[in-house]
Amino acid sequence: MAASPANPVSNPSAKLRQWLTDIFASAAPAVLTISFGLSYSVLIFSGPLAQYFPYGIAATFTATAIIATVVALGSTFPFAVGAPETSTAAVTGILTASLIDHILVADPSARLLGPVLLTLSMATIITGVVLCSMGLTRIGRAIRYVPYPVIGGFLGATAFLIALGGVRVIADRPVRLDTLMSLADPMTIYQLLAGGALALAIYLIWHRSRNPLALPAILISGIIVAHIVFALSGLTLEQVQALGWTFRSPPRATLTTPWHLSDIQNFPWEALPGLVGNLIAVIFVTAISTLFNTTGLEVATGREANLERELTVAGTANILSGLFGGYAGCISLSRSLLNASGGATTRVSGLTVAAIAVVMLIADPALLGYMPKFILGGLLIYLGSDQLNRWIIESRRRLSTTEYLSLLAIIFIIVTWGFIAGVLIGIVIGCATFALSASRISAIKFEFSGAEYRSSLDRSRHDLALLTTHGREIHGLNLQSYLFFGSANRLYQHVRALLTRHPECKYLVFDFKLVTGIDSSATYSFAQIKRSANENGVKLVLVNLPRATEKMLRSGEFLTSDVLVMPELDHALEWCENEIIARYSARERDGDDLLSWFTTILGNEQDAAELARHCERVDIRAFDIIARAGEPADSMLFILDGRVGVTVDAGDGRPTRVRSLGNRTTVGEMGLVARQPRSATIQAETDSILYVLRADALNAITATNPQLGQKLLTYFMSVMAERLAFASRMIGALRR
Repeated sequence: MAASPANPVSNPSAKLRQWLTDIFASAAPAVLTISFGLSYSVLIFSGPLAQYFPYGIAATFTATAIIATVVALGSTFPFAVGAPETSTAAVTGILTASLIDHILVADPSARLLGPVLLTLSMATIITGVVLCSMGLTRIGRAIRYVPYPVIGGFLGATAFLIALGGVRVIADRPVRLDTLMSLADPMTIYQLLAGGALALAIYLIWHRSRNPLALPAILISGIIVAHIVFALSGLTLEQVQALGWTFRSPPRATLTTPWHLSDIQNFPWEALPGLVGNLIAVIFVTAISTLFNTTGLEVATGREANLERELTVAGTANILSGLFGGYAGCISLSRSLLNASGGATTRVSGLTVAAIAVVMLIADPALLGYMPKFILGGLLIYLGSDQLNRWIIESRRRLSTTEYLSLLAIIFIIVTWGFIAGVLIGIVIGCATFALSASRISAIKFEFSGAEYRSSLDRSRHDLALLTTHGREIHGLNLQSYLFFGSANRLYQHVRALLTRHPECKYLVFDFKLVTGIDSSATYSFAQIKRSANENGVKLVLVNLPRATEKMLRSGEFLTSDVLVMPELDHALEWCENEIIARYSARERDGDDLLSWFTTILGNEQDAAELARHCERVDIRAFDIIARAGEPADSMLFILDGRVGVTVDAGDGRPTRVRSLGNRTTVGEMGLVARQPRSATIQAETDSILYVLRADALNAITATNPQLGQKLLTYFMSVMAERLAFASRMIGALRR
């Protein structure tokens, strides 16, 4: 009790220590956020927009502050850091460049800043609305059904464009085939070499060590070394800026939105159709990045995330970012993991990153006049090259040759003709690749003949001998998966080869139990199967046919009166076996001639008469219970006429039939010999004539006529051996 007063003191103290830990842990992701943010700003606001670079910085860190705040407060992960990502900044830059091209083609003197910021705001708000819709309607997981090569090609093309953006920042000109010669200028070559050297330094030092302080140290060192070289060369800041080595000192950007409602009337609405593809790219990349980064955090931290919640949070953050002049972003995988590894466990760390972003909004933009272009350009080249390595080099080990070639083709298409063409053609390629791969998967789970896989009906030795001899007239195919034009055509080719190899086949059974569906093109293949079957005099039998599949086959005129449809495989096999027995059996039905049956079993009439004298005739009505599971096994049954079923409890109180026995078969001999309780219930399926041999009668036979007793035991063993051998053949057929 004395310790209670200390709790109010110790709890705030522990909470304060944790907040301080979170604040210090956020330092590393905050530094990365500033470095990446500056590179994203120069990526988006380059070329004709370079004069508005301060507004790019304002848009970037406005987006960072808002997205970091919303993600920190709403994410499943309390240590999450949200901000514009490399991929989202790249597609945003492409959207901006496309808009600028449309405007300048129509009017080279037109104002650029207002339409650009208005477009960024609208695109970000629309992206946020779509993400919220995906989260609220729980359809966000559907994006995971996009083929992996399409996603890889999409992000690989984005990485390529990021690297080109870095070259554009350094050279201050667009990178196209018609501008390649202009890059051969000696000064431009020196600048590109400096950017390449910085990218290589980042790779060698930061990429390998992943020390959070290494990247800002490299960038600061690069700035210092560059200015030392400028000073040793006798160049002033103005001369360095004139030569294109550093950015020109921009004016301070206002924190108020630099466009007004009147600008909406002057917006180049005619350019919107050409921007739709890039707008979809922004939405797609933001959604993909959100899902990928969230999944990555799940795997790295071992914590399960709510994808719908993450999409809703990202959507809300983007809506607010767009309303205040920012652009698209999402939860960051690298910065969140860096935050967690630093010891952050609460939402204070993410809010600290947001606060530092706000500080960047009020920093003096004149400092950018001291920033060498190759520093930010080299950082972009590294970021793009790193992602290219991931999607072009490393993915080769994970993808098949076909998938990898598809990925490269999608990258080429996106870079050449744009994101919409790349995604649409990529999905077509992905579907075609999937169809080709799926068609290679056999539609046949296993196949069997009637000689190795039969119905559960136990038959007489005479009937079993007929089925052993003529069982190959029955062939069955257990089908699986979805049947479409590719797999169904392979099935047709297989059936043709089967009928060629087995001309004795008269009954072909198709089991649709594992078939998930069938398309209209597959019905043509089944029509071909039917034509081949008719030419060879084969009866088609279909079992476990789903209603939708049956409707499809009937519409294709495959299911006609000459095709037999049965509810399940066991009944179909029993029907085929009955047809074979009826066609080949040369004897008349023996009816109640017990002596002829026993004579066949025992080899002479004297032993048959002796056994019949010890048996008791019992007439059973259909569905009567003959013996129950658990009762003493004090008798066995000779089934002269009729049919008896063996059932067991399936575990839910309902009986399941495991075997059915017909004329001239026996049941219960195993329990009688082993003297163990019955393991199953025996029930008549039709009116039946049975002969019961009780345990005391068997004892009397073995005592007075040992030779007859030995014959009975030999018969019992042969029956069980036949059943075991048949079961082994069935297992072998199933394992193929």
